[in-house]
Amino acid sequence: MPGRTHSREFKLDIVNQVNEGQKTTAQLCREHALSPSLIHRWRKEVEARGAAAFTDQAKPNQSLEQRIAELERFCGQLSLENTILK
Repeated sequence: MPGRTHSREFKLDIVNQVNEGQKTTAQLCREHALSPSLIHRWRKEVEARGAAAFTDQAKPNQSLEQRIAELERFCGQLSLENTILK
């Protein structure tokens, strides 16, 4: 079952409500059926990227490099498993 997608405006509104102390994370989770970890991730995104948060443009190359490193580790693990299984 795929997760829901939320608009950029919705995410920013939720983060602003928490940051300004209008509502707690728990209140927003109950009202909108969200998990606290999701709101935490959104807050980190806004802290890290500011106005560019939740946009596809200008994603840092670091995330691509992390993905490449992850895939290389996975490839190495598979290679090791193949060697063991032979």
